[in-house]
Amino acid sequence: MPVSAPTPTQPDQASPTRRRVRSVMTAVFWGGAGLLLATTLMGGGEDPPDDAHGPHASRTVAAAPSASAAEGGSAASASPGKHLPRSAPTRLVIPSIDVNAPFTTLDVDGEGRLEAPPPNDTNLVGWYAKGVSPGELGTAIIAGHVDTKTSAAVFARLSELEKGDRFQVRRADGTRATFVVDEAESFEKDDFPNERVYADTPDAQVRLITCAGAYDRAAKDYTENLVVFAHLV
Repeated sequence: MPVSAPTPTQPDQASPTRRRVRSVMTAVFWGGAGLLLATTLMGGGEDPPDDAHGPHASRTVAAAPSASAAEGGSAASASPGKHLPRSAPTRLVIPSIDVNAPFTTLDVDGEGRLEAPPPNDTNLVGWYAKGVSPGELGTAIIAGHVDTKTSAAVFARLSELEKGDRFQVRRADGTRATFVVDEAESFEKDDFPNERVYADTPDAQVRLITCAGAYDRAAKDYTENLVVFAHLV
């Protein structure tokens, strides 16, 4: 699925558009059959590879050395409360966990659930294109698989990120938005804090989301979601 440019206008934080996007995201995670976004982030409900309960499927957020700033080039920056114009993301770069992946757009399916990236592409992340873009004012959503049917995937090591680590989102307008991790936490899927994760923010923030916890083979789903909270620096 190619990356398509979103509407080139920036929604106002208090506008009906932003309120509608927030309502859609709440419905995605709590409506319909009650399935969460990351329910599909393992690989379409199929059993994971035999080693899927290794480090990349860890229940906890593991400690790791602090990451260096994302590679190369001059980063876009912003002081607290500031943000960048709307622009589609093109690449996610997290050097400390060897992530260098292109983006695809994600939409909501007919059952009110956010689509996952293609299940067999191990190096692809998706962003909710009807919400804010990474670097724009508000909360941008980036999702990726922890594994596929055959191997570990792009967010296999997401649990290794810790507070202070940095990563970069390259954008279609040529800017490179640098984010710093505030925290990373796993949540039981039946106790997911949707307000905490998706609430509007007065600055530019990002949530990186994948599956975590134990894999329930009967349900064909992981028991938890891992969320990395980060803000533009």
